[in-house]
Amino acid sequence: MPSFPFTLAKMPLALAFSFALSACGQQPTDSAPQTPESQALHSVFERATHSPLANWTFEIQPDAQQSPWYQISVEDNQLIAKGNSPSSVAYGTYQYMRQLGAMSVSWEGQRIALPEQLADYSGNKTQSQFDLRTYLNVCAYGYSMPWWGWDRWQQEIDWMAMHGVNNPVAMEGQEYVWQKLWQEFGVDNDNLQQYFSGPAFAPWQRMGNIEGHQGPLPQSWIDKKHALQKQILTRMQALGMQPVVPAFSGYVPKQFLALFPDAKITAMPKWTGFEHETYWLDPADPLFAKVAKRFIELYTQEYGEHQYYLSDAFNEMLPPVTEDNRYADLASYGERIYQSIQQVVPDATWVMQGWMFGADEEFWDEASIEAFLSKVPNQHTLIHDIGNDRYHVWQRTQGFMQKPWIFGFIHNYGGSDPVYGDFNDYVTQLNTVNNSPIAGNVAGFGVFPEGINNNSIVYEFLFDLPWQQGDVSTQTWLQQYTQARYGKTSDALLSAWDNIEQGAFGVRYWTSRWWEGSAGAYLLFKRPTEAITDFPGHPGDLAKLDAGIQQLLALAPQYQDAPLFTYDLVDLVKHATSLHVDLMLQDAVSAYQAKDFAKGDQLMKTIRSKVEKLDLLLGIHQESLTSWLTDAAAYADNDQERLYYQHNARLQITQWGGPKLKDYASKAWQGMYLSYYLPRWEHFMAQYKEDLQSNQRDNSDARQQSLIEWEANWIEQTDIPTHRQPKQPVALAQEIVADLGQ
Repeated sequence: MPSFPFTLAKMPLALAFSFALSACGQQPTDSAPQTPESQALHSVFERATHSPLANWTFEIQPDAQQSPWYQISVEDNQLIAKGNSPSSVAYGTYQYMRQLGAMSVSWEGQRIALPEQLADYSGNKTQSQFDLRTYLNVCAYGYSMPWWGWDRWQQEIDWMAMHGVNNPVAMEGQEYVWQKLWQEFGVDNDNLQQYFSGPAFAPWQRMGNIEGHQGPLPQSWIDKKHALQKQILTRMQALGMQPVVPAFSGYVPKQFLALFPDAKITAMPKWTGFEHETYWLDPADPLFAKVAKRFIELYTQEYGEHQYYLSDAFNEMLPPVTEDNRYADLASYGERIYQSIQQVVPDATWVMQGWMFGADEEFWDEASIEAFLSKVPNQHTLIHDIGNDRYHVWQRTQGFMQKPWIFGFIHNYGGSDPVYGDFNDYVTQLNTVNNSPIAGNVAGFGVFPEGINNNSIVYEFLFDLPWQQGDVSTQTWLQQYTQARYGKTSDALLSAWDNIEQGAFGVRYWTSRWWEGSAGAYLLFKRPTEAITDFPGHPGDLAKLDAGIQQLLALAPQYQDAPLFTYDLVDLVKHATSLHVDLMLQDAVSAYQAKDFAKGDQLMKTIRSKVEKLDLLLGIHQESLTSWLTDAAAYADNDQERLYYQHNARLQITQWGGPKLKDYASKAWQGMYLSYYLPRWEHFMAQYKEDLQSNQRDNSDARQQSLIEWEANWIEQTDIPTHRQPKQPVALAQEIVADLGQ
């Protein structure tokens, strides 16, 4: 295998780190003719392994009365994977190959090492307690997917299949339908231009949080996503998945006020401090049912009829109710939203996110939730309880009053990528649900990231949980995971991972993200302020993380032919270095406050040295500022669109919009460290030092305004930085780590 350097920045995920070490699967087989579903599964694994796999047979034995199951056997080098659904069989096959140490597929890349001969094997029938395994958050379509085309989506759907997903949230292509809908109801082109938000902000337009933010949305983007959604749904359905698609939740263009003056339309509270409100049509108004009916009719014409329809009327938006009629209003809202879907698709299931019940729990007390759900048939409701990283709504609602619900986690907020994920907590919480007398009707297990392409170990672990039989040993799981991902494992490697798990991954939620109104994953990523001296500290155990990294560095020569080992090592070094830099930033501010300017200046020089090296090291990662902007530019059909998409991309990962979301989508990428986060802090520190030297301690507002202007200038830049590749990443990681304690 060639040695480093290597890069993933422009390499398709399906090719990155794929090393098929044999011609396994090229023998003929006498198995029965394949069905369309089994052929679709064959294609998934052929794309992943780059092999024809002629001796792999998939048998789908539909049986809706049984729990999801799979069974794997091998005889005379013939692999037979059976199950009662394509997702069960796909997961079972992937799990078997991981047990052999022959296959690992992740966002960071994949390792394929198919054996020349498969040993005879007779596996037990393995069942899952969860009929639905749900995946994706509506926000991911903004934080990770605005520039995706079919190639990238095909890779993601393949990943879903291998991880057992059968209930994905499929939100692309809806602007095409909204556009037709609003035109039919009389909204003119000028108002439509002002209505849609930009590509990087589309999910929050869809949820009714914003309107017209960073638009207008090019017609070419709408048309591309329309064609893309047809491909996505076709492939999902070929693999037996039941996607969740959008429905109408009540939000209408502002022009509806003039078009329908008698309609009951409410200006909703401005979301997170945004300048403009959005407009909500009361479900009791006859117009609501007409609009909702026509939306689903148009959607069905374009994309076919579906089972699951998502409608979130109050995502971080409080319902307009009067205290005298609070519960009656809420009951009416719930009933009429459901009826608006049922009038077109009688057997449809109304899906809602349970996030609002936790995020706005002061409003959504138990009586309010009960009222909202009271008039909706149990068999036609599904609640995605996505936020068990932070909230436990199911416990205070007695399992959502017997409504079917999906138990799950967001894990990744804002598409940000610090290293974290508490394996033990996931197991404990799942066991609590399974053994609780008040859990109610648990219909499935879900993973709902707001953004992806990082921390894939967490998602590998989470999607194994629905299939685990008995207690889950993290150590045993890590042994199999590292064997498959790196090609080998050892006691020394597992010892390193034990320290790493305790040091970084033992964090249920990235608690320090929201601090003093700033959401950056690290202090380095937050808009600078002298108040960081009061920052209480990050969760985790930095000393154990440092020790684990040192252990990995000592093992690195043994894993020089395992690119994913190096990838993970770099990710951990990124995390540890960022945490150490945060401590140095606090020391630098303290030094300036004590008027020890020489010490503060020296600390800032040291920080720059570390950040420069780290930014270069991150060149081995598949995502960077370069890739984000390149993907945005590539989605354009002309120069005007290119500049517009790049501006959308820069804005989202920095200021976002509104006064409260700055740095919420911060990214630990090459380019962001050196061109944005560090210079922003240096800009602040220079002004802060100058103010202290002239005894202007109360100049905070001016410093903050200066930072806002600095950020705006960065966002307006039109260049795409050149990707930089480290020649010897392990040596550079060693150099960075050696200096951390100094």
